[in-house]
Amino acid sequence: MRKRIRILIADHEAIFRIGLRRLFAVEEDLHVISEAEDADQAVRLASRLKPDLAFVQAEIFAQDSSDFIARIRRASPNCRVVVTINSLQDGEAIRFTKSGASGVILKSVHPDLFTRCARKVMDNEVWLPKADVAKMARILETSPDHMPRPAETLTHREKMVISYLVEGLRNREIAEQLSISEQTVKNHLRAVYDKVGVSDRLELVLYTLHHHLDLPPVRVVEAVNS
Repeated sequence: MRKRIRILIADHEAIFRIGLRRLFAVEEDLHVISEAEDADQAVRLASRLKPDLAFVQAEIFAQDSSDFIARIRRASPNCRVVVTINSLQDGEAIRFTKSGASGVILKSVHPDLFTRCARKVMDNEVWLPKADVAKMARILETSPDHMPRPAETLTHREKMVISYLVEGLRNREIAEQLSISEQTVKNHLRAVYDKVGVSDRLELVLYTLHHHLDLPPVRVVEAVNS
């Protein structure tokens, strides 16, 4: 059972707030605790209610996303912020993440992606539109704070885990493919993170793709229900 995620929605548009609330209402682990119509109200509610996650409309904080996210963090130190937006200008999603956002999601995406986004962000991953993932990779590649470390010490099993990860499999699915426990997969991933100098699954995939890590080929075998 997942821990219940307490969510604040901040958006000028009541119809969007209502829609997102109803979307999360059918999920046992996603609970909307309040809604805000503007930035000041969002900060006040964050201070009083201490949400785990806030979905915040980009227009609420105008151009100063860094200041707004800092205010939210001061009000609720453990709260993560996902920016919702109608359309993105080139490089805008990266700017939001540099300002402290844990994710950026277009309002036009399929509703299921909002629930996936909430859970991924609360699992310490970054959520970005696909078009911005490659751009983030280049930033990670050149940033002094994200310099990759040599990967020669990776074991064959660790490389197998990465291969399945790149294929999009979750930990449980990787465990099934390798006939090991899910905890063992997590242990392998922690070791890999330390060896190559990344902090989560997204960074590992970006590292793998953009540093051309030599990985063994894998074949995903569909699970057979008995």
